[in-house]
Amino acid sequence: MFQRVLVANRGEIALRIIRACRELGVQSVAVYSEADIDSMHVQLADDSVCIGSGPSKESYLKPDRIIAAAEITGADAIHPGYGFLSENARFAEICESCNITFIGPSAEVIRTMGDKNTARATATANGVPVTPGSDGIVADAEEGLKVAREVGFPVMIKATAGGGGRGMRPAMSEDEFKSQFQAASKEAEACFNNGDCYIEKLVLEPHHIEFQVLADDHGNYLHLGERDCSMQRRNQKIIEECPSPLISPEMRERMGEASVRLIESIGYRNAGTIEYLVNADATDFYFMEMNTRIQVEHPVTEEVMGCELIKEQIRIASGEPVSEHVLGVEPRGHSIECRINAEDPYNNFTPSPGTIDLWYAPGGKGVRVDTHVYSGYTVPPYYDSMIAKLIVTASSREVAIARMKRALSEFTIRGIKTTIPFQQEIIDHPDFIAGKYDIAWVANYLKEKEGE
Repeated sequence: MFQRVLVANRGEIALRIIRACRELGVQSVAVYSEADIDSMHVQLADDSVCIGSGPSKESYLKPDRIIAAAEITGADAIHPGYGFLSENARFAEICESCNITFIGPSAEVIRTMGDKNTARATATANGVPVTPGSDGIVADAEEGLKVAREVGFPVMIKATAGGGGRGMRPAMSEDEFKSQFQAASKEAEACFNNGDCYIEKLVLEPHHIEFQVLADDHGNYLHLGERDCSMQRRNQKIIEECPSPLISPEMRERMGEASVRLIESIGYRNAGTIEYLVNADATDFYFMEMNTRIQVEHPVTEEVMGCELIKEQIRIASGEPVSEHVLGVEPRGHSIECRINAEDPYNNFTPSPGTIDLWYAPGGKGVRVDTHVYSGYTVPPYYDSMIAKLIVTASSREVAIARMKRALSEFTIRGIKTTIPFQQEIIDHPDFIAGKYDIAWVANYLKEKEGE
């Protein structure tokens, strides 16, 4: 087992990793920007190092400063969390060259699965269904239009280096294809320095279903069931649940087998997530992408499967096998997560940084709050707006929904705007209660509200 793990992240995930380290008897090192000096992860780590000013590009996205912090504090491993450098193959290579263990898969695997076009080809080669589309990257809008005509409109234009909803544009007809192609390519070029795009058939009324996978150096390849992440706005998830109210046992088995087959074929190690689109009647599924890191929504899987994924990541990276109690685990109950963001949901979800005057988190049976925030904390303007994750778990989906309603009503945050009121509307809506929603539900709901 490692002696010291440096946490190359901030916020709730950094705190989550620090707590896992402490329970494993491993010391932790926090890195932080000047804007995060008062963050809880800095206060609770065994050691801490300031690595720059507030903006990410001057701190959390600086590999040389993170490596330097690891070396001066004697860290023998780095956990990247999610976002920032978590899927940066070059950073994983730098860690290896400095004899520091990167807690995640190899740089080669990150590079393979991080490029959406290569990942799609890898899935196809291993019998994992993909949506009809171009055979790789298209040269330009003209070639893309030819492919779109062949597969039939509507289509989705995707940047091969895209992520977080960036570099993706739907084209419903020939008339709008070229402008949408150019928009997707320009956005990807600006965000990822790579404007290459490919074309996929657009699945109408799809559900976003992802499978949690684990693999170690001892021949263990497994999945831990699915999460339904269809409740999202502009490709950003708002509410997730495990298991999905849509997926049948037969479909779960098919998708799970495909997920395990894929990670075996690429020699995957550590935790990862395979993301799929599932059609409206849940008869077909299509590989979308793989995230070679821990996901924001991993707690719902932990609660239902009775495991701790961050600990498993650290164990696997240190050369130990997946814990015995995780192998062959069976799901129990139902878990729902609300991402609490510092945004004004009634003003186009405008970010709402500022000082929190009062913070009161809910509690009671089956309620978990993952956060780095407290009364008096100032939410900085430089980072993602998520300030907490509210997770509830119960014996059934019906009870979990009732518990989430109760927990949201208790959650008190004053001084800034949050998404809590909007999430209360969703949880109380008949469509959510019935489990009848897809990835377009939030957009359609907001349109209906605007028309009232």
